[in-house]
Amino acid sequence: MRGTPEGVDERRTRGSVDLIHGPIMKPLVLFMLPLLLSNAFQSLYNAVDTAIVGNFLGEHSLAAVGACSSVFDLMVGFCSSLAVGFSLVASRYFGMEDEERMRKAVAGSLLIGGASTAALTLAAVTGMRPLMRLIHTPEGLFGEAYRYILILAAALPVTFAYNLLSAMLRSIGNSLIPLLFLILSSGLNVVLDILFITRFGTGVEGAAAATVIAQGISTVLCLLYILLRVRILIPAKRHFRPERLMLVQLAGQGFSMAFMGSIVNIGTVTLQSGINTLGTDVISGHVAARKIMSLFTLPLFSMCLALSTFVSQNYGAGRMDRVERGIRYTWIYSLAVGLAEVLILTFAAHPLVLLISGSGKAAILGNGTAYLRFASLFFPVLGVLINTRNALQGLQMKLTPLVSSAIELVGKVLFTWLLVPPFGYTAVIVCEPVIWCVMCLQLVWVYRKKLRILKAKGVPAAAD
Repeated sequence: MRGTPEGVDERRTRGSVDLIHGPIMKPLVLFMLPLLLSNAFQSLYNAVDTAIVGNFLGEHSLAAVGACSSVFDLMVGFCSSLAVGFSLVASRYFGMEDEERMRKAVAGSLLIGGASTAALTLAAVTGMRPLMRLIHTPEGLFGEAYRYILILAAALPVTFAYNLLSAMLRSIGNSLIPLLFLILSSGLNVVLDILFITRFGTGVEGAAAATVIAQGISTVLCLLYILLRVRILIPAKRHFRPERLMLVQLAGQGFSMAFMGSIVNIGTVTLQSGINTLGTDVISGHVAARKIMSLFTLPLFSMCLALSTFVSQNYGAGRMDRVERGIRYTWIYSLAVGLAEVLILTFAAHPLVLLISGSGKAAILGNGTAYLRFASLFFPVLGVLINTRNALQGLQMKLTPLVSSAIELVGKVLFTWLLVPPFGYTAVIVCEPVIWCVMCLQLVWVYRKKLRILKAKGVPAAAD
């Protein structure tokens, strides 16, 4: 059942952006900007933790947080990717103006996501200690690292809830409201970080608790806003009745995105196990550089999130002409942004590593600076890669992005096993850029091939 025109008009107010009609790049950028700021503030959670830990607790605690950072990214990546996958199903029905099935998608997301997150939390809490051993966490850092990551693992339901509510708001074109709530909670996170660590002496556990409390407040605010102002996202009791086709769509799209992100992060955890064998100076320099890199790549990752919603909505509306142009425009955007950041990090890498690490130690600064300067040279490639991969997900092409992620996993495993032992941190520095190039070539080739087939058949899109 399609929604009424009045319903469609209502959905496009209160911070929503129309991605289906009119110009392409302007509304895409308007939709992306709140995503960029949201991601920036979310990254600020970890960056602030890192900076405060490094400056107030010292290099040892900084290394402890860094030793488990890839595990944290793995857990959060699964939750956020699962939520994004669910939202792509909802956004397709939004593009079709089918509000009834959109509400069924929201209900199914709550059921599948809730069960999946509960299972993940249980596995993370019970299996964290052996996992930390598996990635070769140095014995001197193990206690602090374990206490820090265990708090974050126990709070995974909060992480998933926030990401799901934000993703559902974005599925109807509203990326502004989650940003406003996140700005508020980010400020609280900074205050709590300083309060817990400097006044209460809670150590790294305080930094983890501050992140959980701040994100919990964002979750509550998003939920209240949806209940009061966005009725089309509120399912009724009838929408929770199991429907096989809907559950298959949600599971296929959600777990495809989640496994794609998890495969990538498992590769990162594997690489971290190699980094953890190289000593505290390498771990500290690397974690500082990774935090900086995550901030600088936000314009690229925010655009790919915006593009996935854009592609999904226009796919639902049968507008493949807009899909093709939107992907082409984001490629140009990625090249321009990536090149600008190469210039910035050529000069700013060293002072930024100094700022985040809180250390003047030459080895730490040298390691972090070398990593940033080399990786930034390949940011344009990374931008094209992630935009193409997310666009394929928006077109329900689930297999190709998974293959791409598998390439990244295999590459990181091979680097960790074969190249890190003889070449040390140099192998770590070149690992991801080399893999990005291979993945980008594969994704662009598959996308262009699929596009030629679709045009020849005269159909709007097809799944893998």
